[in-house]
Amino acid sequence: MKFQVFTAQTLIALLVLALPVAMAQKLDVVADSSVANVKRDYVLGAGDQVRIQVIDMEEISDKPIQIDPDGGIDLPLVGRVQAAGLTLQALKIQLSQKLSKYISDPRITLTLTENMSRPVSVIGEVNAPGVHQLRGPSTLIEVISQAGGVKPDAGSRIVITRQSQWGPLSLPGTRRDVSGNYTTATLSLEDLLSAKTPAENIMIQPNDVISVPKGDIVYVVGDVHRSGGFPLQSHGSISLLQAVSLAEGLGPNASASHARILRPVPGNEGKPQEIPVDVKQIFAGKSADVPLYANDILFIPNSAAKTGARRAAEAILQVAMGVAIYAH
Repeated sequence: MKFQVFTAQTLIALLVLALPVAMAQKLDVVADSSVANVKRDYVLGAGDQVRIQVIDMEEISDKPIQIDPDGGIDLPLVGRVQAAGLTLQALKIQLSQKLSKYISDPRITLTLTENMSRPVSVIGEVNAPGVHQLRGPSTLIEVISQAGGVKPDAGSRIVITRQSQWGPLSLPGTRRDVSGNYTTATLSLEDLLSAKTPAENIMIQPNDVISVPKGDIVYVVGDVHRSGGFPLQSHGSISLLQAVSLAEGLGPNASASHARILRPVPGNEGKPQEIPVDVKQIFAGKSADVPLYANDILFIPNSAAKTGARRAAEAILQVAMGVAIYAH
């Protein structure tokens, strides 16, 4: 048997030639090979598609693989790999560790082929309503923050709708629609944001719809400085004094002793209940404050109104003006 004898110069030359190859193999595992416009710290999630190619390993096809709802992918030899919650780089490292049992220095190319598969719709009284992409595992509060947070006139409730493929919502009072394809739940916005119910800050899934309705309205019209509608926000009622304060106070000619609350009566559309109220006595502390509820209209007449007919006409006009002011 003959042995090849290498001189020191020859060994150095061989090492120099081999070094770039070895570095390339190592770098190929850690290099970023994601598609354009995808951030390096993009976190994979259920529904995303990746393409995996391993040089000198034909068992692993380079066809797109979709991450299943449980967050995993199945590969020959490797078996099941948890991909959701990892960046492309982290998934590459994990695959490299598993494949190193079968091939030395595995050369892996990992490409994200679809990254727009995790939309969530946030609609209603938020500052940036629309379709947003989940940035990895995200809670309800995180998604609302991503939508710019809630507006001041947001109501007291949040309504969440989820496709049944993700399982039912883990919230009290969850109900299934008649088609069986969706579950819906309603929760308190105030309790959520104040952390009174931390268990309701659930993880959001792709295609969830988060609706933040506008708050119920109380209208203050007539001889006040700022007629209009004012949201109740998280409360079911507001006091008369608070409502007048929001309207920036009474006008100089207000007939505060002859104010009226016009309250809608269910089943009696167009004919509200008329409740006399002496605002002057309430302001003086001689009468108890009065609560106003959703869609109540507090009308402060002008002292110049001489007849009931004129006051009624003025009320109708001011209500219309108040609604128009609030709508704009």
